Amino acid sequence: MACAYWKAGKANQEAVFELFFRRPPFQSGFTVAAGLAPVIDFLSAFCFTDDDAAFLATLTGNDGGLLLDPKFLDYLKGLRFTCDVHAIPEGTIVFPKEPLLRIQGPILQCQLLETAMLNLINFQTLVATKAARVCLAARGEPVLEFGLRRAQGVDGALAASRAAHIGGCESTSNVLAGKLFHIPVRGTHAHSWVMSFDDERQAFHAYAEAMPNNCVFLVDTYDTLEGVRRAIETGRWLRGHGHELGGIRLDSGDLAWLSIEARKILDEAGFEKAAIIASNNLDEHIIASLKDQGAKINVWGVGTKLVTAFDEPALGGVYKLAAVRDKDGKWVYKVKLSEQTAKVTNPGIHQVRRFRSGTEFLGDGIYDLECGAPDDFTIVDPLDSTRRKHLLPGTPFEDLLVPVFAKGRRVYESPPLAEMRRRTQSQLAMFHSGVKRFVNPHQYPVGLELKLHELKTELVLRARGER
Repeated sequence: MACAYWKAGKANQEAVFELFFRRPPFQSGFTVAAGLAPVIDFLSAFCFTDDDAAFLATLTGNDGGLLLDPKFLDYLKGLRFTCDVHAIPEGTIVFPKEPLLRIQGPILQCQLLETAMLNLINFQTLVATKAARVCLAARGEPVLEFGLRRAQGVDGALAASRAAHIGGCESTSNVLAGKLFHIPVRGTHAHSWVMSFDDERQAFHAYAEAMPNNCVFLVDTYDTLEGVRRAIETGRWLRGHGHELGGIRLDSGDLAWLSIEARKILDEAGFEKAAIIASNNLDEHIIASLKDQGAKINVWGVGTKLVTAFDEPALGGVYKLAAVRDKDGKWVYKVKLSEQTAKVTNPGIHQVRRFRSGTEFLGDGIYDLECGAPDDFTIVDPLDSTRRKHLLPGTPFEDLLVPVFAKGRRVYESPPLAEMRRRTQSQLAMFHSGVKRFVNPHQYPVGLELKLHELKTELVLRARGER
């Protein structure tokens, strides 16, 4: 496509593309934006090397001839990123149809970025959302991301660890992610440690001698409750040497019943502060169920179903053309039609305005920057124009998309990952509890500003030959 733009003389035509998703993952009432920092790294290093051009020169068409003009490859080697980029900061709660990323610049450059932008934003947003749901289920108790061994390769594991921390996970078992992203690292020994000794008592004692300040014992290798009692024996030895038993981990069996019984045994032995950590294919639904059953678990190790977004493996984000400049310098708004209403795109150059009261978010309105945002703001549901929400003048608001690149120059500094995590938590606190429930969540008001809705309707009718 880039080569065709170049040959058609359109390479430098100014265009606007927007990245958004059409429905939230996991049947959730909200989504957590993530992946912007990797996008910034990618765009900051954007170029085509001699080696890239040499590979592209080997591509052939269906007639066996060269696919790409050699002069075009020379053009690519001299290409530098010059676009404007606006984005919603990581850790922000977002909703369908809202642009997470808006890129404006030469159409050839914008088009070349499509796949990379989707790859970087889609997966991390997906995992950050899953993590936020898991953390909501844990009701404020620590969630440890334990998914490295089941993740989709090394890159997938690193991206998932990063996104899971943004979504709310306290720490990770992925030590490389800890090094690269400054995420707290936590972990416990495996069953193989226990099995390598003659018995469980020896295994726990040897571990305590080796790691006295990091003793969380995995107690279900043979008999879980007996394992708890042996952990207590080692805990007494630790106390005699100036250390404390950190806790026990349950990785199989009836986690609700076992945790209740283990808590009794620990408390009766004087280890009230020892944590009970649970793992074993947990997700938000299982954690919520265990909570409802009165489980005495207070730390949650969540792996496979978190880092692989087990029940919905793709976000489904899209990257669509929204406007181009004509030869007279005027913006021409573009709309993609579809038999499916949800797939009809929003024309224009958009900003997202989030309205709030003192303690709660009230609704999000997508407005066109060329038309501007009126003081008297009406939000129209894009899927049902009869559903509207009116915001009075003076209602406090925040515009969510912020400048990231200006003419190819970076103007935004990503905050530390811990700050993104805090943003997720503070944002979620501002939404009604119904938006955050797992079953049939409340639909938070999101839609087009009235003038944009009317403009879109006009363009759709015109495109269909009805005007």
